[in-house]
Parts: sequence; C-alpha cells; structure tokens
Amino acid sequence: MEFKITIITVGIMLLYSLPGFALVKAKKIKAECISAFAAVLMYVCQSCLVVYSFQQVDYSPKLFKEMLIFFALGLFVQSLIIITYYLIFRKRYEDVKYRIVTIAGVFGNCAFMGVPLLEKLLPDYPQAVAFSAVYSISMNLLGWTVASAIIANDKNYIKLKNFFLNPSVIALYMALPLFFCGIEIGGTQAGTAVFLLARMTTPLCMLIMGMRLASVPLKPIVTRKLNYLVLFLKQLIMPLLGLIVIFFLPIDTNMKLTFYIICCCPVASVVLNFSELLGQGQEMAANLVLLGTFSSIVTIPIMMIPAHFLF
Repeated sequence: MEFKITIITVGIMLLYSLPGFALVKAKKIKAECISAFAAVLMYVCQSCLVVYSFQQVDYSPKLFKEMLIFFALGLFVQSLIIITYYLIFRKRYEDVKYRIVTIAGVFGNCAFMGVPLLEKLLPDYPQAVAFSAVYSISMNLLGWTVASAIIANDKNYIKLKNFFLNPSVIALYMALPLFFCGIEIGGTQAGTAVFLLARMTTPLCMLIMGMRLASVPLKPIVTRKLNYLVLFLKQLIMPLLGLIVIFFLPIDTNMKLTFYIICCCPVASVVLNFSELLGQGQEMAANLVLLGTFSSIVTIPIMMIPAHFLF
C-alpha cells in the first residue's frame, strides 16, 4: 500500500515541475526571477499551510501537550544532526556544496510532501497533519537562523529577530488563537482563501524546482557522488536515528509513526527555497531536491518495512 501511495504522490509532485521547466526553457521566465517565486512560497503559501494544518484538529489539553512534545523532538533531532554535519564538513565550507549538504542532509519535505503522504497513510489520524505543521515550524525556526547562517556562511543570521519573526512563527501567532478557541474558518471567504493558498505550496514548490532545473546542467544530478551521500544520510540514516529516539518514549503509537514517516521524507524543497532567497548553492540544492524526490519512490517504502514490525 505504501509503495503505491508513494509512487502516486511523488509522480504527481514531479508532474508539477514540468510547466516550470518548460517556461524557463522557452524563455518565458528568466532564471533571475525564480527567487521571487520562492519568496511567495516561503512568505505566503507556507504561512497559510501552518494555519490550514492547525485547522484540521480540535483543541484539547492532551493534543496540545503532544504537539509540544513533537516540536521538542523535531527540534532536538534536527539540531543534533546539523551539529554533527557541521563538525564533519565545516573545514570545507568555502565550497558552498558542503554548506548545502549540511542542511539537505537534515531538512525533509515534511510539509509539501509529508502532508499528502500522512493524509493517505494515516487517514483516521488527523492529528498527523497538525504534527507535521509543528515539525515544519521547528524546521523553519532552524531554517531562518542556523541553516541560513550556514548556507550564506554568515553568523549574523543567528539572532532572536529571525527566530521569533519569521513567516512560520508569525503564522503560528495567527493559528494558535483560532486553535485554542475552537474557531473554524473553513466556511468563511477568508478561510477559503487561506486553504487555497495552503494547497498551492506543493505545486508552487515543484514549479520552482522545475524552473531551477531548467537553468542548471542536469548531468551532475546523477554523476556527483556527494549527492548520493546526502540521500543516504537524509533518507536512510536520519529515519533510523529518529526511530531510535522515539521508539522507547511513552507516547501514542500513531504519534511515533507520524514522526517516523516525517523523518523518511526526502530532501526538503525549502533547502532550494532558502538557497534561492540567499543566492547561494541553487544548483546543488535543486539537484538534491530532484534526486531525493525521485529516489523516495524506493526509499520510503523500504523504510516503512520496519514500521510494519515495530508499530
């Protein structure tokens, strides 16, 4: 079942990238304009996705406690791996490829790919979508601070302003009051607009990837050995590490499975988006996102095998 769902989900995502690829090849969109599309995705659509995700569940003290635990787990695992990769690769940071590797080996496509995947794999557990939003927030907190500092090779990005005033956190300021008060906006015009923008994240993300791929050589995608190292670290080693962290914790089994599935997601498209916004390592990021997305057709079903026995 997971194999079929993954193929369909990944296949549809890859189809979204074709118009972007074609438009750049036809010279209807210039390569220097791609960063503007990335800004719309990061500042608008992703923020709406946070609100949308919190609207999928009803508030309860138990659920809120689980969200805090999930946030802490996500922040801990990602921070631990970033520190490890930093210590391994920091002497090579003059080459932007290794700065991108440090982030791509950690950040997973937990929102743009994770949400549809969780909705299909855990249809009777709507909390999974909310947990993916919480994980995504922890990832974006790191993204706007530590990851940006590493990609740009500039420590000035690590400051409280970027931690508390980034698009995902600002969206959280709007989503939490609605969540706590049980206010559903789905039936309103404003809610419809927010939900539509949230649903645009996956197509727009893949359009951007298609645009960037049309502007870079494709040969390095399959010939660069470093790419395969990143896939091994992100899509095989990281899920196993996440599994070790959560397996013995006294939390709900579906919550554990949600965390594990999120860890299995391929290299995050936000790696490319951050590289676009920062103007660093776009080619390497695009190569890793595309190769990671393609390879997830195989890696996710393989990594789900342990889940059948352990959960």
